[in-house]
Amino acid sequence: MTTLESLPAILLMVMALAGCLYLGLGIVMIGRHMRRRAADPGSFPSVTVIKPLHGTEPGLFENLSSFCIQDYPGPIQLLLGVADARDPAIAVVERLRHAFPKVALELVVDPRRYGSNRKVSNLINMSEAIRHDVVVFSDSDVRVRRDHLRQVVAELQAPGVGCVTCLYHGLPTGGLWSKLIALGMDAHFTPSVIVGLGLNMAEPCLGTTIVMERTMLAEIGGMEAFADLLAEDHAIGVAIRARGRTVAIPAQPISHLCSEDSLRALWAHELRWARTIKSIDPLGYAGSIITHPLPLALLAWALGGGLPALVLAGLALIGRIALCIRLERAYHQPRHPYWLIPARDILSFAVFVVSYLGHGVNWRGHLYQLVPDGTLMTDRRPPSP
Repeated sequence: MTTLESLPAILLMVMALAGCLYLGLGIVMIGRHMRRRAADPGSFPSVTVIKPLHGTEPGLFENLSSFCIQDYPGPIQLLLGVADARDPAIAVVERLRHAFPKVALELVVDPRRYGSNRKVSNLINMSEAIRHDVVVFSDSDVRVRRDHLRQVVAELQAPGVGCVTCLYHGLPTGGLWSKLIALGMDAHFTPSVIVGLGLNMAEPCLGTTIVMERTMLAEIGGMEAFADLLAEDHAIGVAIRARGRTVAIPAQPISHLCSEDSLRALWAHELRWARTIKSIDPLGYAGSIITHPLPLALLAWALGGGLPALVLAGLALIGRIALCIRLERAYHQPRHPYWLIPARDILSFAVFVVSYLGHGVNWRGHLYQLVPDGTLMTDRRPPSP
């Protein structure tokens, strides 16, 4: 093989080697991030927890219940919202009322739409019923520990903080596909965020949990300002930082339930994530190709990289397993099925590649086109790959 013919394999091996170094850096950074000590709030202001609901999903009652048993002395309002009076989530809300009669729980049923982002429309409809000083926006597939509100309120009270968001780990509900998506969160997404934070290359604001004072919400224009954006969470973080405030991240993560029951559901979910991240940071997203060292090394081997490429593939696999174990131990989580890691790595790389082949996203069965500025446009055509 000539030098020219071997050049693609060499380039792939260089990127794979960089990816192996990245995995090692991730192991170090996770330990550093978890050494942060959780403080206790100086005071306990009243809190409104807002949860947009859409249909029933595995673990929904348990997810909502975790907010009803919080070890938090201040007043808590749990505000739940649906857009349709026939939404089956309402039955879960009624079950919650009976299970926790002392919880200040309110249900908002409001079909009004304010933009293409249906979740944000739901949040806008609920915002009129906010009664308390601190607002916690929390997704329906989130489950938290009893001290969650203590932690996020303590972070919010630190000097200069305008918003709090939370890292998360995957909690599969059972089945191959939910295990694969949870593995993707724990072995790919969350470590990448931690590395980005450690290198001062990331400024995340994650929509699973966003906490701010009610006055700050009004200052950034309310949720109405983000009604047409897919990445409304990122835009909220940008708006907070534009006012000279920071976005804090506690060391302790929350649980994100993974209930995907088919490859099609997993693919739609992850492709939406990938295209969202690409729209937010195109250059950073392109550079993240090195975070896929196993597929890169295998491609190098297929192009004639020989034994060195196979050695890199082995190092990449060991590194990914070690990274996964490090996160599990840091977060005190059960073991993932490590035998799925090669398939998970190849699947993640496939999502990365296909994310460049279109702009379509499928969000809860609704099809959209994502334009370069992050705006969602309704799309009635078949979704792109």
